[in-house]
Amino acid sequence: MSSDRVALVTGASRGLGAVVARRLAAAGWSVAVNYRSDADGADRVVDDIRNAGGIAAAYAADVTDEDAVTDLLTRIGREQGPVLGVVANATGPQPIVPLDRLTWQDYLDQLVFFVKSPTLLVQAALPAMRTHGFGRVILIGSDMVDRAKPGWSAYAGAKAAEAELAKIWARELGPDGVTVNLVAPGWIPVERHEGADTSAYLAEVPLARIGTPDDIASMVSYLASDEAGFVTAQRISVNGGHTI
Repeated sequence: MSSDRVALVTGASRGLGAVVARRLAAAGWSVAVNYRSDADGADRVVDDIRNAGGIAAAYAADVTDEDAVTDLLTRIGREQGPVLGVVANATGPQPIVPLDRLTWQDYLDQLVFFVKSPTLLVQAALPAMRTHGFGRVILIGSDMVDRAKPGWSAYAGAKAAEAELAKIWARELGPDGVTVNLVAPGWIPVERHEGADTSAYLAEVPLARIGTPDDIASMVSYLASDEAGFVTAQRISVNGGHTI
């Protein structure tokens, strides 16, 4: 992998996105570290990558806004090169809302992150991918789609829609040399889960451990690689067998 391949990782100032960004840089990608408000976190990720010999730069943008996404891809193209890898990781609040209190806005809040944003990102990156005859689109989904947990209608519904996008886009973009896959993590504790009790969840995981951000980053790095050039339209759960 050469550093002339640029990967955009959204929501990469912390959590899963930060670890994914570091892993892709270690694999040879030039990484665009996207963030919305956590500039300090994004700068730390960039510093980590550069100190390890990689290439990265931070970019503030609301990836749910059409004009902002267009500007983001333009800035990255000017400073690092055309984006040939998109990792749609950015997310927002995930409230648990029972059916009797659920509103259409609750659905829209999730669809904005998991349907609108990936659509805008791939549309903006697609001209360069087609020009180069190469592209990697990796959506970060969730195994919540398979768990049918009460109160999660809006989140799981949007994540299910996102999974369908991956399959449809894979058919549309395959002739252009673009693969599209979705990684569906189980519960992967990150900074915002500090202090959470994982014992009940752990008891249901066949591999008898809690997943780590590195588990997700490893799969993303593989799907972004040349070795995964014949892998597309897949939804891959990374959850230790929690959903079977």
